[in-house]
Formats: sequence, structure tokens, C-alpha cells
Amino acid sequence: MAHFSRRNFLTALPVIPLSRAVSFSEEEKFNGNSKQSLKISLNAYSFNDMLMKKKITKIELLDFCSQTGFDAIDMTGYYFSTYPDVPSDKEIYEFKRHAHAVGLSISGTGVRNEFSFEDENLLNKEIELVCKWIEVAAKLGAPVLRIFTAKKYYTSEERKIIFNRLVKSINRCLEKASAYGIILGIQNHNDFLRTHEETKELIDAIQSPWLGLVLDTGSFISNDPYQDIEKSIPMAVNWQLKEKLPIQGVQTLMDIPKLCSIIKKSDYKGFVPIETLGLNEPLKEVPVFFEKVKQHLLS
Repeated sequence: MAHFSRRNFLTALPVIPLSRAVSFSEEEKFNGNSKQSLKISLNAYSFNDMLMKKKITKIELLDFCSQTGFDAIDMTGYYFSTYPDVPSDKEIYEFKRHAHAVGLSISGTGVRNEFSFEDENLLNKEIELVCKWIEVAAKLGAPVLRIFTAKKYYTSEERKIIFNRLVKSINRCLEKASAYGIILGIQNHNDFLRTHEETKELIDAIQSPWLGLVLDTGSFISNDPYQDIEKSIPMAVNWQLKEKLPIQGVQTLMDIPKLCSIIKKSDYKGFVPIETLGLNEPLKEVPVFFEKVKQHLLS
């Protein structure tokens, strides 16, 4: 990948038809069939290294997603040129226009916030970050803005203090989110939230139709993470479907057939973004993971 050139980008794309990942009969289109209601998106973090080192542009990534067969892209805020400041309308709308031109939806975007700060000024800056990017999400047409809670795990009395701080901070952000029609999706990320129970406790404490879960399949820390995933689906407004998950402290390859079976048996409808981590050549390896997920999720 060291010799990647933008001029030969399109020739490097996998040879996959431009047609969508799956076709449906007329009956399937109107009977609520799960084949129709589940759509695979790419979380742009899969290309984090290439995007950060400017080996690929956002527009080129849209072309890649379209040609690979994705239905949508989740373009995290980090990859816009001015982050953490909001990008210009020109940058936002050029990205949005090209996504439409190549047949892609924008399933979400996200920021990296920290709501544990005791210092009021620092906490207000984090809330302001989320609120500014709510406006960006609205301009992009992204239904979900992914946010975080706190970067570390707390126990006992300290956890109660942070929990209350999170509730207040998220509620302040929700005032703006609801006004702009944007859903805030809390990602469980093996930080403050490690289990289904902890995640549900926080979301239940807020009780807003504009709040839900970005279900990170690789970050539940429990004896049976598949069970945590299944129990958490009713809270899900978006996903990060990953290649691995921890079982008894050991990173293990995700059982894709099992995970997809769990998703298909649920009432979840909408986008399922996939995210690959630690890849050396995402241009080659992302399509392989996409095909594996597509095979089991859309069959």
C-alpha cells in the first residue's frame, strides 16, 4: 500500500458488480422481509490509516463503497478536514452530493467526546463538540450521531458520580438533537460501558426517543458476549459489526453466521455498518469481510 496512487485508485477496486448486494422479488419488497430491511454500511474507521495519511480521499472511499456493493457509509467526523471544528458547508455538501451520485446513503457520523470531566469548562467544551456535530449530521443527512460516554471504567461511588454526570451531559445534547431530528447513538466501547446491563441502565435513565445504542459487537466484556449483543438489540439505532470479540479475555474471531442469525431473528431494521480493525490492506480485505457478512445477513 505504500505505493498507492490516486490515479490508479479505480483500477485497484475489487471486481464486483455495481448492482446491489441482493435482489428481491416483488412479493419480498412489500411483505417486510428481513432481506429488504437490513442494509450493510461501511464504517470509515476501517480505512483510518489511509484516510489519516491521505492515501485515500473521502470521495474515493465513496467510490470504493459503491463498487464493492455497500448500501451506505458511516463517515466519522475525524475524516473531515477541520475536525474537531465543523467543516465548511462546501465540504459537507460535496461529500453528500457524491454519495447520492454513486447510490449510497449516509448511515451515520460520529465524534470522540469525553463526558467524565469534573471541570465544568472542560465538560462544556465536550457538550459543545457534540452539539456542533449534531448540526453537521443534519446537513449530511445522517440519521445518527455516534457519541461516547467516558474513556475508562469506574467502580463503586465514583461510578455513581460519573453516571449522573453522563445523564446530565447527554440530556443537554438531546435538547439540540431532538430539535435537529438527529438520534444520538451511545457506543458501548469497553470503557464506562462494558455490559448489556450497564448500557441499558444508562439509556433507561434518560428515556428519550432521540437516544439509542450504536451496538459495538466487539466490546461487551462478559462470559457470553453474544448474549449481551442479543439482549441489547432493542436499544440499537446503528451498529459496529466487527471481526472479533473478547471471550473470557481472549480476542476471538466473530462467529459471523451466529451473529447474523441473532440479528435476523430480532426486530431490528435498517443499517448494519461493518468495521474492520488492524488491517494492512483494507482495499483487499474489507471486500472479503463484506462478502462474508452479506452471505449470512442477507440470505
